Amino acid sequence: MNIVTEVGGSLDSEGMPLYLDDALEDLVNHPNHYKAEGVSDIECIDAIQAALTEEEFRGFCKGNNIKYTWRSNKKQDVRSNIEKARWYLNKLLESL
Repeated sequence: MNIVTEVGGSLDSEGMPLYLDDALEDLVNHPNHYKAEGVSDIECIDAIQAALTEEEFRGFCKGNNIKYTWRSNKKQDVRSNIEKARWYLNKLLESL
């Protein structure tokens, strides 16, 4: 057991701590402002992936991973930016 599970948090499949606050996790994984209005099943990332070739989409994910990592220490919420960087890295890995 570690500090995350002791305070009621959980770990993902790779043993990384998940946010303890579900609202914060939604801001990283499925933020409402990236969903099409009136069509809750379509997120912006899905539309981008559909519009790009596989190679272009991998470049998009790689670029966003770099962006969020690069600026993480310049923002007040460092963890949120690192979580977003990891999210894009996971998307990149899924696309391989």
